[in-house]
Amino acid sequence: MIFGAHIGISGGLARAPEEARRIGCDAMQIFSKNQQQWSARPLEEEVARAFRAAVREQKIRATAVHASYLINLGSPKPELWKRSQEALVDELQRAELLAIPSLVLHPGAHTGTGVAAGIPRVAEGARAALEQSGTRHVRLLLETAAGQGSTLGATFEELRELLDRIGRPGRTGICVDTCHVFAAGWDLTTPEGYGRFRDRLDATLGRTEVRLFHLNDAKSKLGSHVDRHANIGEGEIGLAGFRRVVTDPLFADVPGVLETPLGNDPKDPYAAYEKDLRTLRSLLKPS
Repeated sequence: MIFGAHIGISGGLARAPEEARRIGCDAMQIFSKNQQQWSARPLEEEVARAFRAAVREQKIRATAVHASYLINLGSPKPELWKRSQEALVDELQRAELLAIPSLVLHPGAHTGTGVAAGIPRVAEGARAALEQSGTRHVRLLLETAAGQGSTLGATFEELRELLDRIGRPGRTGICVDTCHVFAAGWDLTTPEGYGRFRDRLDATLGRTEVRLFHLNDAKSKLGSHVDRHANIGEGEIGLAGFRRVVTDPLFADVPGVLETPLGNDPKDPYAAYEKDLRTLRSLLKPS
């Protein structure tokens, strides 16, 4: 597995690859703009060119963008749905300009209208965004959900239906978040539980759909449907669970990025990431 982390862009997009390499990343995920705001200044070609050059110079092997948390294509409210769809178009275009091949999207929430109503709305919005963006190279990755509230995508069957309804197999895929699937009820801590997880994933979605992992331990219990991340080996999944994931031949060469909690040291804000990366790499060695 190609290990990396989510890197902030407060110092500028072009600084992110350097920061990623400094802490030992071979892969990197970023936001291309403020994730808590709808609007953003257009991405200038000069900035994008500097970012692309930095990725090459730092030899970052895999990159991804995480879409804004505000986007909810599952919303039954026409104004919010339209705004979400337009925001996704912008996210796709920004990723394309940055030459980032993967855009991670939370499938959204149906907000009480039901799964049967929410899934078609998400698929319609995603399909329209892919068409309207004019992009050719960015793959939209639907992230597995923990199942909290009315969120969609907590089951592999829902994700399969979403991919089929979007109907763009060359432009879509899945991002598996280890904390989320654990919270959704998949036990990664035992050989039997992990075997059931990977077999159902492969049978329902197919191994080629998994394009990215979010490697996060879980603070909450198995099947809790609560999305709370912990550092690697310090949560309910534990080191044995992560060893199974990162050594699984099914996911060889798939990027895995950290979204684990950071420390409060302003002099070394990514110290917790560095520790988690060392832990993950230690799991690749024979025990």
